[in-house]
Amino acid sequence: MSETEPPTSYPQTFFQPPPGACQVLLIRHGQSAPYVEGAPFPLVSGHGDPPLSPLGQWQAKQVGARLGGESVSAIYATSLQRTRQTAAPLAGALGLKIEIEPDLREVFLGDGEGGTFRKMAAEAHPTVLAMRENREWGEIPGAETNDQFTARTVPALERIAARHPDELIAVFAHGGTIGSLLGHALGVNMFEMMGSRNSAISHIVIDQHNWLVRSFNDGSHAGPLTRDGGPTG
Repeated sequence: MSETEPPTSYPQTFFQPPPGACQVLLIRHGQSAPYVEGAPFPLVSGHGDPPLSPLGQWQAKQVGARLGGESVSAIYATSLQRTRQTAAPLAGALGLKIEIEPDLREVFLGDGEGGTFRKMAAEAHPTVLAMRENREWGEIPGAETNDQFTARTVPALERIAARHPDELIAVFAHGGTIGSLLGHALGVNMFEMMGSRNSAISHIVIDQHNWLVRSFNDGSHAGPLTRDGGPTG
């Protein structure tokens, strides 16, 4: 290097997905309607299927506004209406059809289906306590086990990702489903990745069978970080 040449500089670089990888925005549905004792949710293929609550509808609009400027090339939802309703504002903004992937639906809760799991949890039912203690869905009678849940959700997302190399896609799913997928990506028990906020966004990159987690539980579009709020907090 001569005295007149500036020294070579090495700026910090930005993340670039590997060639052929699919970037996936995993979005939890907005808040669903409350369970009312004695009035179980209607079932779709055995799974409770409540609609969004008014707050959930507001959260869906915030997702649409947040992601409306992103280069999303495809939108997926599950066979349960709360994910389709959450996806609708973004699909409308981008002019995209909502594709359905049934295998990304929520964990099957057995005796807790139809909304009764919420009552069981509120009353600290022994099977719910065992589920939490052992971090295993299968503690609920008749429910899917963790392994059964993962065996359903992971191949489903890999099938979707394989259709979209070098693209960014939005996948609207459920809290349990997102936990199972992120648990697989990180090699940890799925219960360590539970608790995604309603309408929160997680970002993963899938390169064939390599999964990279870029972010988790980003709900900044839906109010303060420490609580699920609404238009007035």
